[in-house]
Amino acid sequence: MYRHFFKRFIDIIISLIGILVGGIPMLIVALLIKLDSPGPVLFKQVRLGKNGKQFHIYKFRSMCVGAERSGVYSDKQDKRVTKVGKFIRATSLDELPQFFNILKGDMSLIGPRPPLTYHPWPLEEYTDFQRRMFEVRPGITGWAQVHGRKDVEWHHRIELSVWYVDHLSFWLDIKIMFKTVFKVLSNADNENKGETVVKEEQSEQTPVESGK
Repeated sequence: MYRHFFKRFIDIIISLIGILVGGIPMLIVALLIKLDSPGPVLFKQVRLGKNGKQFHIYKFRSMCVGAERSGVYSDKQDKRVTKVGKFIRATSLDELPQFFNILKGDMSLIGPRPPLTYHPWPLEEYTDFQRRMFEVRPGITGWAQVHGRKDVEWHHRIELSVWYVDHLSFWLDIKIMFKTVFKVLSNADNENKGETVVKEEQSEQTPVESGK
């Protein structure tokens, strides 16, 4: 019942509250981005959502226009990140426009983070086990994010996401929400340390819950 009805109901309520309460902060961030660097305020990017369906994810632009052509990974020394971009990344304010993704039904507050269409690999290259992460709506935060965020290797990140799909519950979502607040406030694991995809084959076993 929670997975199929109440989770979506809670998402709609929280996204509406987030848009109303965050309206003024979002306007301020938008103005600062415009004053800081040329280009659009929002960054739109095609991601893979529920059942592998493509959608546009919304973020506040934190990098110079065309930065993605120089590569996927970004760290603290990345010159493509703008001055305002560094601040909104550190505070996760760049994620605020995703409340509109939630309201549209593309995303949930909590779920596996939606991958790019080509990274870590194209949809057709996911194994049957890995494809199970697409059984639920992707989220702003998720089980993998509270176990390392951007520093988790992708095979393991997907395993954690599939574990979430198998154990999805109201109380697990509450646990993830509290862990996310701590991660954001401490700015823990919020920078890529380098490439997070390894080439060797990984086991397709469901992982045990880590970090209990």
